[in-house]
Amino acid sequence: MIPILEIRNIHKQYANHVALRDVSLEIKPQSIFGLLGPNGAGKTSLIRIINQITGPDSGEILFNGHKLSVNHIDEIGYLPEERGLYKKMAVGEQALYLAQLKGLKKAEAKDKLKQWFKKFEIEAWWDKKIEELSKGMQQKVQFIVTVLHEPKLLILDEPFSGFDPINAQLIKKEILELREKGSTIIFSTHNMGSVEELCDDIALINKSEKILDGSVKDIRKNYKSNTFKISFKGNLIGFTNALWAGAEILEKSSDEQTHTLVIKLLGQNKPNDLLQAVLSHAEIISFNEIIPSMNDIFISVVENKTTLNTQSSFTE
Repeated sequence: MIPILEIRNIHKQYANHVALRDVSLEIKPQSIFGLLGPNGAGKTSLIRIINQITGPDSGEILFNGHKLSVNHIDEIGYLPEERGLYKKMAVGEQALYLAQLKGLKKAEAKDKLKQWFKKFEIEAWWDKKIEELSKGMQQKVQFIVTVLHEPKLLILDEPFSGFDPINAQLIKKEILELREKGSTIIFSTHNMGSVEELCDDIALINKSEKILDGSVKDIRKNYKSNTFKISFKGNLIGFTNALWAGAEILEKSSDEQTHTLVIKLLGQNKPNDLLQAVLSHAEIISFNEIIPSMNDIFISVVENKTTLNTQSSFTE
């Protein structure tokens, strides 16, 4: 399968600041790809290069197997984090204008806009000026304009900013529908919950370098720490003695009837080994593996990378 976007060894520097250092990524067609990283990591620089707003100092980008060129602009939709609507223009007039810039005929654009406005229940906004709308309302309009020409590649930079939970859920639903219809979405965000909910694959950029990439499922699996949460009834002292050296208790809580422990298995011990050791001392209520969230992984990887860089600087 040819990636819809293949980013090869991109390097970008502004004066003395390296924004991107030898970054390579592959993005599969009809997928949702999370582009993650702390502020200043280089995400926006990469997005600007994909959109041909700026160019790389070295490296190249392929779009559907061909070198990225101005001919691909109409196949890309971009929702920037900094919104760019003209405040004095009427909503409908502005939406028509922006749609025509993306190559749609006026009649076709108006028909599609009417359908989207009806779907989002904003028909009454057509003649209002942008400055009359709330930030969330403006965001809806800009989202519609971004996806109206049905781009093959859709780049969304913090798309849920300014939305209440109900409207954020509406946009998530539309993003998933766009993928089902054939779009590929690059999704730049700090919201790790949305990453787990929406993304198929992710890349983490930190201090201009890619430090992690892969499928969300595989990454979470690879970062498991052999940690489990177990709730039981019975003698707590007998239970902990039965564990002996096979596990480390990380957290412990109790109520009148039930004890709950977070346990890390040590060495080659397996969950069945733990259960066999404690069954004679406890009635097991629940037993679940703790899988790290993308937020936990994000923090861990960034902090570890920072620590390694600091240690390296002291040894040079």
